[in-house]
Amino acid sequence: MALLPDSATEPDGSATVRVLSYNIRSMRDDTAALARVITACAPDLVLIQEAPRFFRWRKKLARLAAASGQVILTGGGTAAGPAVLCGLRATVERTEDVLLPLTPGLHRRGFATAVVRFGGARLGVLSCHLSLQQEERYDQGGMLLDRLAALGVEHAVAGGDLNERPDGPTFRRLAAGLTDCRAAAPWGGEFTSTPAHPHQRIDAIFATKGVEVLGCGVPLDQPGVREADLRAASDHLPVLAVLRVPAA
Repeated sequence: MALLPDSATEPDGSATVRVLSYNIRSMRDDTAALARVITACAPDLVLIQEAPRFFRWRKKLARLAAASGQVILTGGGTAAGPAVLCGLRATVERTEDVLLPLTPGLHRRGFATAVVRFGGARLGVLSCHLSLQQEERYDQGGMLLDRLAALGVEHAVAGGDLNERPDGPTFRRLAAGLTDCRAAAPWGGEFTSTPAHPHQRIDAIFATKGVEVLGCGVPLDQPGVREADLRAASDHLPVLAVLRVPAA
């Protein structure tokens, strides 16, 4: 299978941006394998779910960022798990961590959000980990769409662990308002859960209309990504998308 394009900035200011979404299970697995996978994917943005949230969580996330050639952009414990890492190519305009309404008896959820620039392209960014409970998850899907709109930028990307397959109501709600990057330009593997027995796609990257998707999928064919590392790094497989974002 052909390789995905490298990051680039075009003379007209548009940008080719590599986005990785990854549930890292609070870094309870092989963190060296995790860092190798992220590094091999050469992302400009890493949308993290289940970042460390408790004792010394900032230090743990900083170690992962440094080991994979990234810096912490936003999120982590302050967003109840979602986080965003970025490479030095990104110029950061602003960040905001958003805690979602708490349903008694269920886990607190949140969004890690930012607005960044690559060359002349401005891009809104959102990392999410939606509820296990269907009704709450559907409501959170609506909040995600509202939050992207509230970023006030023409182009945006959202990614995360949806805890739902493409035929589910929340996934369909997001795909109706945004572009499901995997469906638009399939590349690599499809299923994200579980690494030992991939059988379902519950992690996804979405983009707003006007962002061109050059390819999206589990980076099984990415040079440097080894199956042993994917199995050891987390209980989810990552999703890599390459997007062409028009200049503002």
